[in-house]
Amino acid sequence: MKLLHIDSSALGANSVTRELSAAIVARWQEALPGLTVEYLDLDAKPIPHLTGRTLARTDATCNEKEDELVQQFLEADTVVIGAPMYNFAIPSTLKAWLDRITVRGKTFRYTENGPEGLAGDKRVIIATGRGSAHGDNAPSDFQEPYLRYLFGFIGIGQVEFVRAEGVGLSPQHRADALAAAHAAIPMPIAA
Repeated sequence: MKLLHIDSSALGANSVTRELSAAIVARWQEALPGLTVEYLDLDAKPIPHLTGRTLARTDATCNEKEDELVQQFLEADTVVIGAPMYNFAIPSTLKAWLDRITVRGKTFRYTENGPEGLAGDKRVIIATGRGSAHGDNAPSDFQEPYLRYLFGFIGIGQVEFVRAEGVGLSPQHRADALAAAHAAIPMPIAA
């Protein structure tokens, strides 16, 4: 089994989402001996944002790095993403990665009946951290609905969130939110 672990927080050791995504991966490694883990740190090694030239790419013009990112994503059985909320949405570094893996003909296609996801049957677990308290379905949340929709668009119906909310309100809020998030970490489904 392959797991792709992605972090996007710019906060380094102070990052709530890095702590949570690492805890998710550690629990999965403990539960699944032999689990293969690949790691991307989108803050340490950011992927370039789309430009007019890269947006107009075709299969013939995709560069090797783009193909590698798509292939790495497609080969993963599970994807664990650390996705902090920055200004009500996701970090631009994570958006750049999503832009590189959302590729017509590789992770989705258009049909007579509309778009069809091609990303396969995989599980995506997203560790989110929020400085304030937004709650479920808040109009200020452009993070979780976007991620749920995008992964659904490319064919992934199993998207789970481990949320630490209100971490910026006080040290006690942070501690309580992290404890609740750690307790909510999903485990692998028994085969």
